Amino acid sequence: MTTSLLPGPLVDDTWLAAHLDDPRLVVLDATALLSSPREDGDYRSASGRGTWAERHLSGSWHADLTGDLSDHDAPYQFAVPSPEALAAALARLGVGEGSEVVSYDSGGGIWAARLWWMLRAIGVPAAVLDGGLEAWETAGHPLASGDDTDPVPAVRPVTPVVRPDLWAGIEDVAAISRGERPGTLVCALPAGGYDGSAPTRYSRRGHIPASRSLPGRGLLDASGHVLPADELAARIGAVLDTDDSPVVLYCGGGISAAGAALALTLLGRTDVSVYDGSLEEWSKDLARPLELGS
Repeated sequence: MTTSLLPGPLVDDTWLAAHLDDPRLVVLDATALLSSPREDGDYRSASGRGTWAERHLSGSWHADLTGDLSDHDAPYQFAVPSPEALAAALARLGVGEGSEVVSYDSGGGIWAARLWWMLRAIGVPAAVLDGGLEAWETAGHPLASGDDTDPVPAVRPVTPVVRPDLWAGIEDVAAISRGERPGTLVCALPAGGYDGSAPTRYSRRGHIPASRSLPGRGLLDASGHVLPADELAARIGAVLDTDDSPVVLYCGGGISAAGAALALTLLGRTDVSVYDGSLEEWSKDLARPLELGS
């Protein structure tokens, strides 16, 4: 069995700088743009390719979560593609059999975590750069700019090793919410998104009944690094314990939820899934209840 190059689901800038020249490693910038809603229903998202072109890790490619890396036939944004479509899109970024991926972003780490979770779900070894582009730059590592890059090397697409347990569907979530199936629902939105006090990108405010609040960005420090293990355990332990299993994470569109999934994985949890459609899908169906307040 081949030993993985990656030391775990999270790497720091020192590790990445020492391994950038390894031919097995592909570095992907997963940045996407998602504006804060000015009013309910104000949903504005865009590709982060322009941001990548301005400044990025040398040798990295932009993984467009609004483009090839989402299923545009789904009824919600940022939907995970089929395993085969995802493998084909990754091959166009130089990720093939034998590749390992480090994802990063310039948006607080949630986009990188989303890509990491997608890769993990089809068996591609992957990790997130702790602190993202800002940490890389702060440490004094060089950046590149410009949209002109060398051709992506030809690779044989990965054969997906699918892990359906990493995703939850709307009926799974509904059954847990009604108490008909074991599990704990956790909302990774900020507190204002959970309790409905802040404008939402979606048609209705609030959270799925029986879910708990664990803001994904609250699992990072002020510089965007994942909290130290003891602080992370304390923050999560205030919301979840080992008996709360399995855990289904959601947010607005499965992005912040992936950041929370990374944190739980770092603590050794293996009973975690992400509800891909999250509140965008749930709120469209007026028959699906939402609760306000904390």
